[in-house]
Amino acid sequence: MTDAVGSIDMPDAEDEAPESRKKTRKGGKRGKKGPLGRLALFYRQIVAELRKVVWPTRNQLTTYTTVVIIFVVIMIGLVTVMDYGFQAAVKYVFG
Repeated sequence: MTDAVGSIDMPDAEDEAPESRKKTRKGGKRGKKGPLGRLALFYRQIVAELRKVVWPTRNQLTTYTTVVIIFVVIMIGLVTVMDYGFQAAVKYVFG
C-alpha cells in the first residue's frame, strides 16, 4: 500500500516502540484510589475551584441584594394587581 496523508493503515508490529506495549491503567488518578480517595479528591477539587472565584465586595453584595429585593417586590405587586383583575373578570363573567 502507499503511505498517503491521512492513511488509516495500522503500523507493523516491528514499528511499534517498546513503551507503547506497556499495559496502561485506565482512569488516571481516579483509577488508583478507592471510594474514600475519590471522595477526598472531589472535595480538594471543590476547594481549588472555590479559590478561583472572584467574590463580590460588601458594597457590591449590598447593591445586588437591594436590586433583587426591589425586583421581587415589583413582581409581587404586578402579580397581585393581575390577580385582582382576573378575580373581577371571573366574577363579572360567571356572576
